Amino acid sequence: MRSNRLLLRVTLLLLIPILFLHGIIAAKEFLFPLFLALLFAYLLYPIVNFLDSKGLPRAIPILLSILFAFVVIGGIVLVFYSQLNLLLEDFDAIKEQANQNINAFEKTIRETFGLKGDRLDGFLRERVNMFFSSEGSGINRLFSATTGTISKVFLLPVYVFLFLFFRTKFAYFILKVVKENKRPEAVRTLRDISTVAARYMGGVTIVVLMLCVINSTGLLIIGVEYAILLGITSAFFNFIPYFGTLMGGSVPLLFVLFSSDQPLATGIQVLILFIIVQVTENNILTPMIVGGNVKINPFFVIVGLVAGAMIWGIAGMVVVIPMLAMARIIMNNTKRLQPYAYLLGPRRSSRNSIIERLKGVFHKKDTDDK
Repeated sequence: MRSNRLLLRVTLLLLIPILFLHGIIAAKEFLFPLFLALLFAYLLYPIVNFLDSKGLPRAIPILLSILFAFVVIGGIVLVFYSQLNLLLEDFDAIKEQANQNINAFEKTIRETFGLKGDRLDGFLRERVNMFFSSEGSGINRLFSATTGTISKVFLLPVYVFLFLFFRTKFAYFILKVVKENKRPEAVRTLRDISTVAARYMGGVTIVVLMLCVINSTGLLIIGVEYAILLGITSAFFNFIPYFGTLMGGSVPLLFVLFSSDQPLATGIQVLILFIIVQVTENNILTPMIVGGNVKINPFFVIVGLVAGAMIWGIAGMVVVIPMLAMARIIMNNTKRLQPYAYLLGPRRSSRNSIIERLKGVFHKKDTDDK
């Protein structure tokens, strides 16, 4: 009988996470816009709260905030697509230059390493032709994915409006669910989540907007074609912590290596530029603007990013860190989950707090001995 119960527990322990992961993967098209809308709601909440304090009806501050966000995002999208049109006009010339660069690269590899045979010859060219082809692969797939994403993005304003409009109702619902003696903890948890999420989203957005200007200016100085398009594209990867600048920098670097008439020299300059941007963003911009609002152990940040990429792709990498931060706040304010919050938390602050507690214990013991 005991063995059957143990077998049942082990089965449930294995089955529940598998079903949960399968469910969130299958429901990606539904869940991701909701999660993204929640983060945008936290981003706009300070503006809405400020306008609410002026005595305006609740719907008006929300609509004004969403309109402001649309103007900013619409301006960036307008610049992006105007630059994209210029790239598409030179599409054939870029493809031809890419083939020439690949021929030169293959020749250099063969001469340097003494490789023979047909396997190397034409391998990269085939991949580039596949990417530039218009028959359902490469660029065509990229644009179809972009169009599909844009069509889903139109749901965001509706979700954001509803989250902000019914925020008080959602909060009261949570307070009604928890026990009466736990309500102060629930109120503190909701306030902490609101503060951390709003500061994180606001800080990251400011950093990304600044990087749009920095990246574009740097690429213009180097003399890269379509610098604004590539600068904006690379900057938006910075919504992904740690790897964002590296992933974003690879876009203009690969473009230059394939399409520039001096790929090596220009590529080195682009690489140096994004090393400088990486150092500046990690050591100056993010610490000053975002600060330590998301107090997550770097180990779990990396694990979370890898898991998010496996489950939802780039979309998962964007939302996983703020979601981990919210989860840690909930754990930290729930007594029986505090060990997990400690595990997710940063090493230094947790270690210092433990040391302070130990000092207090030893100080108390010395006082008692006296």
